[in-house]
Amino acid sequence: MPSLHPLLSGFAPIWALTGVGYVVGRSKLLGPHAEAVLNRFVFHVAMPASLFLMIARTPLGRFANPSMLAFAAGTVVAIGLGLLAGRVLFRRKPGELAIGAMASGYVNSANLGIPVAVQVIGDASFVAPVVLFQILLVTPAVLAVLDGGAAGRRALLTLPVRNPILLATALGAVVSAAGVHLPAELNRSCELLGGAGVPTALIALGISLHNRPPADGRSRRAEVGLTVAIKTLVQPLVALAVAGPLLHLPAHQLLTVVLFSALPTAQNVYTYAREYGQGTVLARDVVLWSTLASMATLSVVSWTLGPA
Repeated sequence: MPSLHPLLSGFAPIWALTGVGYVVGRSKLLGPHAEAVLNRFVFHVAMPASLFLMIARTPLGRFANPSMLAFAAGTVVAIGLGLLAGRVLFRRKPGELAIGAMASGYVNSANLGIPVAVQVIGDASFVAPVVLFQILLVTPAVLAVLDGGAAGRRALLTLPVRNPILLATALGAVVSAAGVHLPAELNRSCELLGGAGVPTALIALGISLHNRPPADGRSRRAEVGLTVAIKTLVQPLVALAVAGPLLHLPAHQLLTVVLFSALPTAQNVYTYAREYGQGTVLARDVVLWSTLASMATLSVVSWTLGPA
């Protein structure tokens, strides 16, 4: 039976790098514009390199399987509830709605999903289809709303060319579909650039904890709490209901789907929020609190659905 200690090994680097970022922000070591510069580096350079390489190396057909149906159902319900709550309860604008919805259902599949899956399941192969699903379907929809609100509807026609995340995604999909093998030099360059993305994003997140006040007011705290609850409780429960009673997936697939659905909100959401200046406090707080809460929910999932 998996214990809590192995799960903590996956969370430790996240908290450590976020703490480093907080110290950097508090000491003003990198100057007053460090958070903005680091986020722009992640958004325009490191993240596109990482996404391009990941998608180019992965066959696009890998996310067409029954397990992904259950995961997608949980994601869609969570994002829908996030949209509904933001619109009806908290009266958010379109850009803030998009960030709130993304924070409700966009899981930290790579840098946290991999170590957690290895510790609990012994297999991290489900990471690839989850990443494809989120990058190819969820991210473009959210960025279209954010970019459309910032630049107008006409700009949406050129969005795939202007947005580095979508451009890298499209290029990676073309390379994957064509079966092209990338040159070793390009592979290594993208690996080096992409490898800088996660630690830089976490340090920027830590800096934001010092630079920005916490969510204040009862409404703000309620919004953060509700979003975290949707992410860490509703999303895995929906995935469990679809994967079990509806699809009757085998035990190991059921565990995999629910475990990935219970992962916390990805720090990418904060990167997007910071880049577009929409819902930054909400994204930051949901990333932090969902990461903390998911340590408990992931443990419950592994103990109840994992092998004896």
